[in-house]
Amino acid sequence: MTEQGSTVSHLSVAVTTTAMTSSASRGMEFYFQIAVVMIGVVGAAANGLILYALVASTEHKKHVLIANQNLLDLVTCLFLVVVYSLKLCNIYLAGSAG
Repeated sequence: MTEQGSTVSHLSVAVTTTAMTSSASRGMEFYFQIAVVMIGVVGAAANGLILYALVASTEHKKHVLIANQNLLDLVTCLFLVVVYSLKLCNIYLAGSAG
């Protein structure tokens, strides 16, 4: 009888610990997603500015690889912002729309 009572006691402690850990984890996940969105916005702005400077000075014809890399980084940052913004808003797309 004491073993069964001991098992129930350990289960309640495990359930309580898991509930507290998941709520703290959700808070950290939220701040991580905010940080990723901010990094994506800054990265998109910086890459857009560099790409604009290359095109405005017509240096993009001489430095094709740099222009392509900046364009790829710009698109990646934009996708990063869109994906993590959807995660922050708890919008889950499923089916044909997803």
